[in-house]
Amino acid sequence: MSRRVRRKGAQSKDKGKANLHSYSEICHVSSSSEKVEVDWTSLPDDTVVQLFSCLNYRDRASLSSTCRTWRALGSSPCLWNSLDLRAHKCDAATAASLAPRCAKLQKLRFRGAESANAIMHLQARGLREISGDFCREITDATLSVMAAKHEALESIQLGPDFCDRISSDAIKAVALCCPMLKRLRLSGVRDIDADAINALARHCRQLAEIGFVDCVSVDELALGNVVSVRFLSVAGIRNIKWSSASQVWNKLPNLTGLDVSRTDVSPSALSRLLSSSQNLKVLCALNCPLIEEEGNYTACNHKGKLLLTLFNDIFKGVASLFADITNTERTLFSDWRNLKNGDKSLNEIMPWLEWILSHALLRIAETNPQGLDSFWLRQGAALLLRLIQSSQEDVQERAATALANFVVIDDENATVDCGRAEAVMQDGGIRLLLDLARSCREGLQSEAAKAIANLSVNAKVAKAVAEEGGINILADLARSRNRLVAEEAAGGLWNLSVGEEHKGAIAEAGGVKALVDLIFKWPSGGDGVLERAAGALANLAADDKCSMEVALAGGVHALVMLARSCKFEGVQEQAARALANLAAHGDSNSNNAAVGQEAGALEALVQLTCSHHEGVRQEAAGALWNLSFDDRNREAIAAAGGVEALVSLAQTCSNASQGLQERAAGALWGLSVSEANSIAIGREGGVAPLIALARSDAEDVHETAAGALWNLAFNPGNALRIVEEGGVPALVNLCSSSASKMARFMAALALAYMFDGRMDEVALIGSSSEGSSKSVSLDGARRMALKNIETFVRTFSDQQTFYAAAASSAPASLAQVAEAARIQEAGHLRCSGAEIGRFVAMLRNSSSILKACASFALLQFTIPGGRHAMHHACLLQKAGAARVLRAAAASATAPIEAKIFAKIVLRNLEHHHVEASI
Repeated sequence: MSRRVRRKGAQSKDKGKANLHSYSEICHVSSSSEKVEVDWTSLPDDTVVQLFSCLNYRDRASLSSTCRTWRALGSSPCLWNSLDLRAHKCDAATAASLAPRCAKLQKLRFRGAESANAIMHLQARGLREISGDFCREITDATLSVMAAKHEALESIQLGPDFCDRISSDAIKAVALCCPMLKRLRLSGVRDIDADAINALARHCRQLAEIGFVDCVSVDELALGNVVSVRFLSVAGIRNIKWSSASQVWNKLPNLTGLDVSRTDVSPSALSRLLSSSQNLKVLCALNCPLIEEEGNYTACNHKGKLLLTLFNDIFKGVASLFADITNTERTLFSDWRNLKNGDKSLNEIMPWLEWILSHALLRIAETNPQGLDSFWLRQGAALLLRLIQSSQEDVQERAATALANFVVIDDENATVDCGRAEAVMQDGGIRLLLDLARSCREGLQSEAAKAIANLSVNAKVAKAVAEEGGINILADLARSRNRLVAEEAAGGLWNLSVGEEHKGAIAEAGGVKALVDLIFKWPSGGDGVLERAAGALANLAADDKCSMEVALAGGVHALVMLARSCKFEGVQEQAARALANLAAHGDSNSNNAAVGQEAGALEALVQLTCSHHEGVRQEAAGALWNLSFDDRNREAIAAAGGVEALVSLAQTCSNASQGLQERAAGALWGLSVSEANSIAIGREGGVAPLIALARSDAEDVHETAAGALWNLAFNPGNALRIVEEGGVPALVNLCSSSASKMARFMAALALAYMFDGRMDEVALIGSSSEGSSKSVSLDGARRMALKNIETFVRTFSDQQTFYAAAASSAPASLAQVAEAARIQEAGHLRCSGAEIGRFVAMLRNSSSILKACASFALLQFTIPGGRHAMHHACLLQKAGAARVLRAAAASATAPIEAKIFAKIVLRNLEHHHVEASI
């Protein structure tokens, strides 16, 4: 049997001393031996407020409970100008508890319909800006009440996901209730009719920016009535009548920027807009099929108007807006942010431009249309990296999310485009993303960690992330109390842990403990965080040292808990894989036994072999295979119904993946080491499916099926079942043609067991419960088997070398023969005393072929350096095998193979005897 490991596939001490020294200079210390007690509550008020401003909202609230003074300071209006509730469950009760702090609240970000309904309880009458994510369930009623309760609103943004349940009625309510509105951005509204748009035009006279993105229908003529609009985006809308729109919109007196990306705008409409709009400066038309098919728009600047398309140089185009560019075009975004006395008009255009570019590139990255490889490599990746440096948090988040998406080719199989990933790395993107991940803003942390995770699928990028200190950053984020942040950080550690060179660094950074704690922290927190944590632990458990760290951190209990109680198939699969890897180091640590002894572990894994999900069945069977190497586990698996479950699995996986077939047969191989289990497997009908698996085209399946049949054939009743089920031709085929020497070896041993004479007595009675056997020709099967055993053994013998060794019996000659006959993997097999005794008895068999097979097998089991060679040598000595081996070596009638192999086995026994006495 062979154990398989499954893979998916701090501050320094010097810094610590420096900080301590700095503190000692500030504080008065009367003597070196005096213990100094730090009273943090005595800090100046300004210092405390500054400290609070660097914390997230949860930590601010926690520190506010320290004392009365800090509670008062923690409620300072300057700390509650803005509030981001996206990472928190916000219901009416939560909002009411926050209300005393929110009297001066200006900006609010939320997620989901529940939070939207709770906003009214904040009592923030002076609210100026609202931004919401995950708004599919937000209704007209919710948006209408939100607008009515906050009449001072200047900006409303809902998206980028679709607002399916919002209609024109809610937009009219917003227009009536919010006369100060300057910006309205809505995504995915089904229909925005003329009445709604005209209401905005009449009542919101300061409305300078409209973003109706990915909406199903918008009245383009009515938009011409919103004369105050300066920036308009209709990206993703497919039903606009462009001949009418271009005639009306070019008359908008203040229109400065227009975004028609991802629409079917026609070249003629585009020409009309560019030529007729008096104040239009920027027209963005990214990923517009009709324009990209047209070859006329190759220039960036059209009579002072900037056109941005995927086939133009966007950096060069944006640079044309600046009167003077002192640095390279690629730095123009940062140059603009650093300008002290910038152009007022430019300062209005650039934030809008950043917003529409981030939104357009995110949507393009999500759909990943064909033919854009050149764009992403030439400028797309660089644009996203410039946008994550924006001063607008939502732009940074979208750019990071786009970076996470655009590198992924196949999400199902976690495949990334190497060229795109390395383009990000070569442009300094890893450092930028890691800096973003260290932000105190949890939204940025989450999206940056997601991008790092996806990019790290590429081995070169993963190495760069590790070298830049990314492992420590991700390990810290995995400890976050924000589930979304912890989830993405766990995903990053999962992908990084694929590399063997990163496993130790993750453990040193405290990543193992952080991952285990995630499972206990959010046991029912959804499949995302749990699957990523379990997947990372599975990869780490493949390393011997890290597997012990996982166990010490409570990982066995955590993973068994998931296997027992979690209903998400992805989590079940990774938990089972992690348990399989933990159990794969039985020779070097005690994790194998520890998993088996964990309450409910074996029962849970047995149950998972019945899952409808193939990946779950595969990993559960793999875990049971590895666990079956421990004697106590083996019997406990059987007691938990493992024999029946695994036989049933083997019966149904003939058309399944190679991995499932290998593990199903491997688990039965492991259980069949026990004679009682072997008999039970035969009685449950396990012989036929194993024979079917032995006919597989996969080399790994050959090995496990042959191993299981070898163990089963030790029992005469099972041996007859194998003959009756047509197993002899299958084993003969393995013995003669498998690409695996190990499979051929074990097939030969199974055939030798079957025809060493012990089956004959059983054959007279029959193996079936009815007392009669199927009609088979034992003589014909025996002749076929012996012929192929002989052929197999002779493939490891060179007659000239054998005769030379027989003539001299020199150690050097025997060593040469032994090395030529060695099957490397056979050294991992561990035989029982009964099996060794059977081979010794086979040396006395009248069949010269079986004698040769027995001596060849004993050679494999005793070769110095084999994992269990010493164990087998002891068993041979106890069985008095030396005398039988000497007789075989000296026999005049034995074949030369039997003689030479017997001599080598005797030499091996002498070697192990000397080794044991040292």
